[in-house]
Amino acid sequence: MTYLQLAAWFVGAAAIAAVTLAILTPRARRPRAAAVAIAAAALIVLTAVFDSIMIASGLFHYSPDHLLGVHIGLAPLEDFAYPVAGALLLPALWAFLRARRHSGRAEGSREGDA
Repeated sequence: MTYLQLAAWFVGAAAIAAVTLAILTPRARRPRAAAVAIAAAALIVLTAVFDSIMIASGLFHYSPDHLLGVHIGLAPLEDFAYPVAGALLLPALWAFLRARRHSGRAEGSREGDA
């Protein structure tokens, strides 16, 4: 399996989970697309900078046989799957859990009122 295939599976699973969580979250509590895009852009820039530094210093390397060959700085394109997956999945999970916690509190206060 190449790094690109692994990255595709990882991002695909994160995207499916994020969509599922967004569907289960009330519309008013869902993450905003612009906020997710800004976070993803920031993570991509940070990944390009810091992975390039780490690769240049020899902390790690990738087997060129399993890479697509496209790089941003010294970081291979496949390395950007993890920040993209995180930017998709984590806001959706956060919003879902907060909405669930909020609805649990609302139900508890209604039971106490009765």
